[in-house]
Amino acid sequence: MVTHSHHVSATLNLSKLRASLPLSLSSSSSSRLSAMRISSSSYFPSRRLALLHIGSAIPQTPLLGGKASNLLKVDGNIITAAQAATPTTKENVLEWVKNDKRRMLHVVYRVGDLDKTIKFYTECLGMKLLRKRDIPEDRYTNAFLGFGPEDSHFVVELTYNYGVDKYDIGTGFGHFGVAVEDVARTIEIIKAKGGTVTREPGPVKGGSTIIAFIEDPDGYKFELLERGPTPEPLCQVMLRVGDLDRGINFYKKAFGMELLRVRDNPDYKYTIAVMGYGPEDKNAVLELTYNYGVTEYDKGNGYAQIAIGTDDVYKTAEAVKVSGGKIILEPGPLPGINTKITACLDPDGWKSVFVDNVDFLKELE
Repeated sequence: MVTHSHHVSATLNLSKLRASLPLSLSSSSSSRLSAMRISSSSYFPSRRLALLHIGSAIPQTPLLGGKASNLLKVDGNIITAAQAATPTTKENVLEWVKNDKRRMLHVVYRVGDLDKTIKFYTECLGMKLLRKRDIPEDRYTNAFLGFGPEDSHFVVELTYNYGVDKYDIGTGFGHFGVAVEDVARTIEIIKAKGGTVTREPGPVKGGSTIIAFIEDPDGYKFELLERGPTPEPLCQVMLRVGDLDRGINFYKKAFGMELLRVRDNPDYKYTIAVMGYGPEDKNAVLELTYNYGVTEYDKGNGYAQIAIGTDDVYKTAEAVKVSGGKIILEPGPLPGINTKITACLDPDGWKSVFVDNVDFLKELE
């Protein structure tokens, strides 16, 4: 257990945000990214934003602490910069986070064979293909899969970049969690379909919950957890962190997540913290894993980010800043559309994107 180890379309403009950025935020040329064909979608608009010039393409509205004398338009209301800046302090923005309406929306990652992955997820895990979109001009295809509609369920967003059939998952990404009613039966189905089982069904070490581990066609690990009927079967994303207390504090303050439980496993030299926006049997959660003595991980180029809904991307960005995170896309509406977003890195470098709740629902219409 130590190894517990981006598009405006008629249907959903939101996804036009790029998941490729985390691969090389520090690259000096966009041609390098192009050569690697990392043009995957999710929350960075490729036609409207140059990959390495996002900061200048998104309006840098000085809402929080800015000195501009011009009028600003915020959520349709015209206010002065001073009005925008005055109410925001570290204390009240962190207090606001606690009451923000947040939900985990998507988890975004890259795969080498989209059809093969879709077949595995639908036939072996019971997911539904919610929608699929090909963007030939940018040489990639997206597929959204889950156990229910996107307006109420946490779903996966798969990205296939033309000609790229393999990704480095790295050592930092852990697994996705899926709740099933009968782990042993699910494992039988997966084996019959030729799937890879890396841990046979049995009680979790130190507990009674029946679990198993499998790998999808790209090598992403899935933990199967035996549970009764749940409204959110796609229930978990596990990421490894170098400082658990730092991670817990960041996600509590900046993301407004609750610390649902902590479990230390000294025999196996790791500790986990489960965090989320409600009980883990009814909501998707983030599981942070700290392996004793390990402070850094290779993030690879497969896993991209989690997308989270918020009522205010501007306040969200400020909360991230004052909590030790880094804003990599300043908050504001995407060029050409009104969807407001912001993107950030946590203290370990894991990327998340926040999307305005109202805009998200409009995009799904």
